Amino acid sequence: MRINGLLAVAACICLLAGCSGTEEEAGKKGNTTEEKAVPVSGDIGLPYIMPFTGEPLEDEVTQRPILATINNYPDARPQSGIASADVIYEMLAEGDVTRFLALFHSEIPETIGPIRSARDYFIELAAGLDAFYIAHGYSPEAQQLLASGMVDHVNGMQYDGTLFKRSTARVAPHNSYFLGENIETAAAEVSTSLLYQKKVSYTFYKEDESVKIGTEAESVAVTYSHNDSFNSLYTYNTDRNIYTRQSGEILTIDELTNEPLALSNVLFFEMGHSIIDNEGRREIDLTSGGPALVFQQGVMREVQWENIDGVLKAVENDGSEVKLVPGKTWVHFVPSKPGMTISVKYS
Repeated sequence: MRINGLLAVAACICLLAGCSGTEEEAGKKGNTTEEKAVPVSGDIGLPYIMPFTGEPLEDEVTQRPILATINNYPDARPQSGIASADVIYEMLAEGDVTRFLALFHSEIPETIGPIRSARDYFIELAAGLDAFYIAHGYSPEAQQLLASGMVDHVNGMQYDGTLFKRSTARVAPHNSYFLGENIETAAAEVSTSLLYQKKVSYTFYKEDESVKIGTEAESVAVTYSHNDSFNSLYTYNTDRNIYTRQSGEILTIDELTNEPLALSNVLFFEMGHSIIDNEGRREIDLTSGGPALVFQQGVMREVQWENIDGVLKAVENDGSEVKLVPGKTWVHFVPSKPGMTISVKYS
């Protein structure tokens, strides 16, 4: 992963995989931040927090997470329901095309999609999160894992036209949607429980804490390929303390709300990728850990990522979990070879 600092005078370039970068070294690329209090919305006196957003709630959550494969082809945009996702993981599926894995827990939108096919590493993520997994189709490797019962799931190949609906406004394979009201019916169809049992969660800043000191960075661009349709730009809004996202120079919105996404955290995990067939499908190493970047409240920090009991998390140099700012999170999986460019515009 290459970090290109877009400074007014010169560019500071760092190969993350080869950096032993400290906070002091990071500060040389841009301005080091002062401590800023973390905004926490809602009634902070409530006894529980949402496991994947850190937002306060009155009653403990009992429904397990839902993980859905979302189409990211330009013909599938804007997607429906993605603004409701607590976390979105973005990664390559085949060739230069990325897909999303949208994790729904705080709320289930009325429509999710367009839904696309499963990959084996999608299923690995679902298993680690103990999520009920939704997809439409599968690669040969994914089909074997689904048939083995590795995760509880429902697939549009078996429920096209029933649990999954086709939009007449788009053409296949960019028009398959899952209706949120069908979650309980889908679980009953495959004889599984929606009870939240594994109790997976992230770690969050509390109201009286401040974000760790790092390098001020007002935006970050991620480049997967020469095809700009799958490259993204995140820009920090200082007034709202959130990041917006652009892809192919178009603002990412949710079709259900027609509103831009509002993200509190943007993370990049570098991991090994390899091509496994003539279709350009990939295998991604989700277990070895590696370099990572975290962007929150206009601050960039270099950390690490680890697979902790099947869940991918950012970790500090001392091994403790990176604290997230309460709200929505976007996670990119970055190929370690030949590498992907991360361009940071410093304040």
